[in-house]
Amino acid sequence: MTDYLFMSDKSQRFLIDNTHIRGELVQLDEAWQALQATATYPAPIRKVLGEALAAISLLATTLKFKGSLILQINASAPVHMLVVQATSENTVRGLARWNAEIADDASYNDLFQEGRIIITVEPSDGGERYQSIVALSGESLADSLKSYFEQSEQLQTRLWLASNDQKAAGLLLQRLPNSDDSLVEEDNESWNRTLALSDTISAEELLTLDAETLLHRLYHEEDVRVFAQEAVTFKCQCSQEKVEAMIHSLGIKEARDIIEKQGSIEIDCEFCNTHYAVNHLDIERLFNQQSAPSTNSIH
Repeated sequence: MTDYLFMSDKSQRFLIDNTHIRGELVQLDEAWQALQATATYPAPIRKVLGEALAAISLLATTLKFKGSLILQINASAPVHMLVVQATSENTVRGLARWNAEIADDASYNDLFQEGRIIITVEPSDGGERYQSIVALSGESLADSLKSYFEQSEQLQTRLWLASNDQKAAGLLLQRLPNSDDSLVEEDNESWNRTLALSDTISAEELLTLDAETLLHRLYHEEDVRVFAQEAVTFKCQCSQEKVEAMIHSLGIKEARDIIEKQGSIEIDCEFCNTHYAVNHLDIERLFNQQSAPSTNSIH
């Protein structure tokens, strides 16, 4: 194994030669810190949110499209929503919302009662939107995603996730399709062997070991081929243009009514806490433009 240089906020793809198994490794420092700066989360929520950010970064690498991939957990209480998003430009963002006090020792199942996990693919080129929903199960987010992939018709996929206040990290393995039926038994053996090796990884190792050390630690008896790293960054898709597009969709009468009552229209982005304000001069300019903005979502 050669040519490793695992830097902060990078994902790295690898293949295990002579098998039909691909992998991805991600460690997020600055992106995870930037997300935490947008809100103050109780420690148990912060842990799962960090794992989710690593997970969506990994899962996005398995899709070849322009657009975004969204992982969302909805539950009855106390965390009623957790959502993370990754784009084809390798940007990530996320947030969580809760409606009750969170104990310091709250478990994964304590956080998400009667929950479900939703994964949504949103192409930006006008392609068909795809969404899959399954009930939340297991003792961790990695367990829930394992169950999700077992219930879906997608490729066999496993994730190992970890996070602390400084870093979020994850490892993904995916079994690639093979059209040669005569190799099914051999593929099964390779997959099971690789899963067994990967199951020996600890959260501390995911968070502290560099890529070379980590992959050698797990697969030193395999032929591992690594590819060029890709940077991952925290970035929100909100903008003044999108805010104005949303206001334009209200119509000039309603926009003027809000301005008259409130003096301005003010919007805060939930993902990054950016504050947007539109006054009466902005409204008149916006509705006097000959071409309307093209989108009605600030996110």
